[in-house]
Amino acid sequence: MKQNYRNGFSRRGFLKVSMLGAAGLTILPGLQSCAPAPSDKIRLGFIGLGQQAMSLLKGFIGLPDVQVVAGCDVYEVKRLRFEKRVNDFYAAAEQKFTAETCEDYKELLARKDIDAVVIATPDHWHAMIAIDACKAGKDVYLEKPLTFTIKEGQALVKAVRENGRMLQVGSQQRSDEIFQHAVKLVQGGTLGKISKIHAYVGAPPTPYNLPEEPIPAGLNWPMWLGPLPVDYHFNHELNPPISLDPEQNEKLWGAWRWYKEMGGGFTTDWGAHMFDIGQWALNMDGSGPVEIIPGGYQDNKYLTYVYENGTIMVEEPYDEKMTKGCKFIGENGWIEVTRGGFNASDESWKPAPVAAAEGEAEMPYETKVPHQARFIEAIKTRVDPNVTVEIGHSSATVCNLGNIAYDLGRPVKWNPATQTFVDDAEAESRMQYQYRAGYTLG
Repeated sequence: MKQNYRNGFSRRGFLKVSMLGAAGLTILPGLQSCAPAPSDKIRLGFIGLGQQAMSLLKGFIGLPDVQVVAGCDVYEVKRLRFEKRVNDFYAAAEQKFTAETCEDYKELLARKDIDAVVIATPDHWHAMIAIDACKAGKDVYLEKPLTFTIKEGQALVKAVRENGRMLQVGSQQRSDEIFQHAVKLVQGGTLGKISKIHAYVGAPPTPYNLPEEPIPAGLNWPMWLGPLPVDYHFNHELNPPISLDPEQNEKLWGAWRWYKEMGGGFTTDWGAHMFDIGQWALNMDGSGPVEIIPGGYQDNKYLTYVYENGTIMVEEPYDEKMTKGCKFIGENGWIEVTRGGFNASDESWKPAPVAAAEGEAEMPYETKVPHQARFIEAIKTRVDPNVTVEIGHSSATVCNLGNIAYDLGRPVKWNPATQTFVDDAEAESRMQYQYRAGYTLG
């Protein structure tokens, strides 16, 4: 099942280029000679310089037609880490270039020497920064989930299209050959009519309950909170500490994602991956379920999405290991797919094995698939990437619908064509929250 992508990279070729970035200071022989002239490079700025951004940086900086120009974060030590990694990389490549950083993302967007931005901030900042980037004429690589709320997603779709921008959502699984193979089987009818999808992601968000701690030096906490309506107190788990001397990177993911006041729990964090695959396989991009039943409601143990054709997608583990992945059950059999794994009731449905490239095991998942290269190709060709803003919005909507049902403690009816709840003002009110004074979506 090895295939070439439209950008000219085979999977192995893409991994070779990606390892240029993943290796940090290692320059692969021969790559410099085939790199485009500086004037042909796509110049990137990074907004949000935490753990996820560092993984994305490893992939983007290794692409021969990319130059990483600048970074932005509200935490000084993260800005310093970014500067060091980027500048060390270009110094090792014998390129005279120095990356710059700033605290306010609007300063970065105002720069004329930046073509596109990579946004890897906490979710509550996604929509506002991405919309401002579109208005500033920048193309956008935006981490998943697309937005914190459904209304924000609707506004971002409008901004991307009205400003003629390219936006790629960080749903890397769509560029993974294993997931592509699974979706092809489902969409091609090999399994017959799909009755049920197990899409295990994990628990919904919980109320914020971490103890208050002193705000560390160099962290602009009010700017981190941004549009959130409450001055939530700081705890180091929300913004895990790092140091440069000695170097110590994050030991955990930012815990903001697990609390309902500032994140969507596993429902959005992993739902943006696995519910997204379910949507894709069912040809529901741009659409969605018609009823959402929360886990724990009456005898319904797991969060359940009901589609108009009767197919259901449940947030239910399909194995004892509670693997984060998808199991599709059809009238002709079943398949299971996860990152790096595939199983099926029929041996002939399994994909042909692809040998791992040297050094692949040490690479972050983000750099093992040509997802970032697709974004760069979209910028150059002005043809949409494989995960558009509309796709990201419909998948994020599915996630947010699940949390709204959890929050209400009852089923909700949804009209995916109009993107409205059916006769349910209480649910409708949860499609957006009131920003603090001074913040608006454009």
